[in-house]
Amino acid sequence: MELSPLQMARYQYNPKLPGMLRNGISDICVRDGEATESVADQEKIKALFPNTYGKNEITFQKGKNTSAARKQVVGVILSGGQAPGGHNVICGLYDALKACDKENVLYGFKGGPSGLLEDDYVVFDDAYINQYRNTGGFDIIGSGRTKLETEEQFAVAEGVCKKHGITAIVIIGGDDSNTNAAVLAEYFAAHNSGIQVIGCPKTIDGDLKNEDIECSFGFDTATKTYSEIIGNIERDANSAKKYWHFVKVMGRSASHVALECALETQPNICLIGEEVAAKKMSLAQIADYIADSVASRAAKGWNFGVAIIPEGIVEFVPEFSVLIAEINELLAGEKTAEFNALPTWKEKYAFIKAGLTKASMEVFAILPESIQQQLFLERDPHGNVQVSLIESEKLFSALVKDNLAARKAAGTYNGKFSTQHHFLGYEGRCAFPSNFDADYCYSLGYNAFMLIQYGYTGYLSKVSNLSKPAEEWVAGGMPITKMMNMERRNGKDKPVIRKALVELDGKPFQYFAEHRAQWAVETCYVYPGAIQYFGPREVCDLTTRTLALEKA
Repeated sequence: MELSPLQMARYQYNPKLPGMLRNGISDICVRDGEATESVADQEKIKALFPNTYGKNEITFQKGKNTSAARKQVVGVILSGGQAPGGHNVICGLYDALKACDKENVLYGFKGGPSGLLEDDYVVFDDAYINQYRNTGGFDIIGSGRTKLETEEQFAVAEGVCKKHGITAIVIIGGDDSNTNAAVLAEYFAAHNSGIQVIGCPKTIDGDLKNEDIECSFGFDTATKTYSEIIGNIERDANSAKKYWHFVKVMGRSASHVALECALETQPNICLIGEEVAAKKMSLAQIADYIADSVASRAAKGWNFGVAIIPEGIVEFVPEFSVLIAEINELLAGEKTAEFNALPTWKEKYAFIKAGLTKASMEVFAILPESIQQQLFLERDPHGNVQVSLIESEKLFSALVKDNLAARKAAGTYNGKFSTQHHFLGYEGRCAFPSNFDADYCYSLGYNAFMLIQYGYTGYLSKVSNLSKPAEEWVAGGMPITKMMNMERRNGKDKPVIRKALVELDGKPFQYFAEHRAQWAVETCYVYPGAIQYFGPREVCDLTTRTLALEKA
């Protein structure tokens, strides 16, 4: 494998651990916290997790290690989409494992949870691990989206673990993956298997957070990567002075990525899905809001700008959600084949018009034809519209164009409106982790081993006080069940980790709301530039604006 100069330099970086984990394994003890309960539906969650519910939160601190000495054979799984820093979670876990006892073993199951079910693994050693320190990606063992949720799967997983003498499994993933970790931990506990399960919080979307999990790993690096590109686009816009750039960023279920990028770059427009839902904004109202900025800037002679659009924005628009629900019903069962058999779009359009309510048809009619057709292309496994495939950046630029044409006809706008479109998604998922993510992830992995060593199961590796320097971070663990509630999934009530949405009364959004009117009309762009790995701490170890504002 040919190495870049940066990769060789990053191999030499020594991630910083929280102060209480720097004393050596033999000098780390546990402080018990309060007993916990789930965020909602306490009786239902407790009934589903009788062996792992209600456990205490714990914190590690300096003191004599009182854990029982035993050989540890641990398995680790990367689950779900990639996020920068995943390699360092594994490296931290490996280093702690070996620091405790050189005879300890770490198995990496390949391709996500399916690797555990199929007994497809690699046994890590120093040479293997050292190739991946402080690097982006999940290519150390690969990832996958197989869900661990059936009794049959749990039994297979238990058999594979017992075959190799595995004492604990660490699952590195997002809300669904850690929900699966909690269910697997409960199964193992109920069957007295002796196998512990620990989770680690991962997602670039930033929606795995709460009073305990201040930030999921990968969010810092991904948003810094997107913000660099948005800053570059802003500089280009301000140089050429002839384009409005519509930039879609990842985040289907929440708008944390969009908000953080806006705080970093101060674009003219940033839509926040949670606000759109709260205000029950229509597509026309959103288009009018953006067009106001375009017109105001055009009056100053500035026919350029930048708008950030969250990936899942249309799902927050009430009228659009109703439209999607009606389309899903319209094509239920055998109706899909009937629709697909129609030879022309004109005939398909008539089929659609006949099947939608008048209100939804009015919404459908204002959509550009390309977006209309996207709604009837690929379906998910349940036959539903794949909303994430909708090019919402093109949808809103087209709606704004129509709005401006109406203004021009009325004599209230006389500018030029030319557009460029961008989707920033995969560019941020496997970037070299920032120093923050390199440190945070290594700490999560090291901390996960301490939870294993002290016999905890069904816990999430927790590192907090993240807005402070790493030596002031606090390491410990919390029961995964604390984050859970019951939700309706595929017609059944299921225990799941509650997704965290942007809080409209939170400090990050409030700061944005206080400044966006100025940003919409003026040119207040900020150019954050590329992630810096070497240099002053205030440049290289900077956390996200979101976290800094939350903890201010």
